[in-house]
Amino acid sequence: MAFRLFAERGFEETSVDAIAEAAGIGRRTLFRYYPSKNDIPWGRFEAGLEHLREYLRAMPADIPVYQAVHQAVLDFNHLDETAIPQHRERMRLLLTTPALQAHSALKYAAWRRVIAEYVADRYGLSADDLLPRTVGHVSLGMALSAYEQWLNGRDASLPQLLDAALASLRQYLSEGPGAGDSAAAPAGSPSRNPGRRVPD
Repeated sequence: MAFRLFAERGFEETSVDAIAEAAGIGRRTLFRYYPSKNDIPWGRFEAGLEHLREYLRAMPADIPVYQAVHQAVLDFNHLDETAIPQHRERMRLLLTTPALQAHSALKYAAWRRVIAEYVADRYGLSADDLLPRTVGHVSLGMALSAYEQWLNGRDASLPQLLDAALASLRQYLSEGPGAGDSAAAPAGSPSRNPGRRVPD
């Protein structure tokens, strides 16, 4: 209901009262599901983050970090065919509505944190160290670039675009001979486990 109203009237012009009325619920009930109007386009994002976190935790310890992140991002964005049209409208709204950008930045930060925490655990670092934070930013940027291409009406499917964008993570996180220590502990970010070898 909300997305139909947003499409017809615009996000900023659609009131919470109108959304509640269209859904057949009261305003207070609506706010029990969504803390604010800005949260409505994000749906069950927090539940998705928890699934992403658990998916990464379940990864085998010997899987390369770049592969784990790649697979996790693909899984996070997996959709049933019937859900694709609404998801396209959701992402178009989130990526192109100026009024949503500040709120979206908070959501993106939470997503990056999940990735950073996983990478930090694998490399024996803190999630606030340079490498984990960078991987969080890079992987988010790759995913958003894929979404922008998808929304532009390219022929490739969303999974194909995400897969292609994330493939370059391998170049970023694959270490050559003798590169392990420098990749694990960037300048100014000493490893919390200096004796641990960086995974491939």
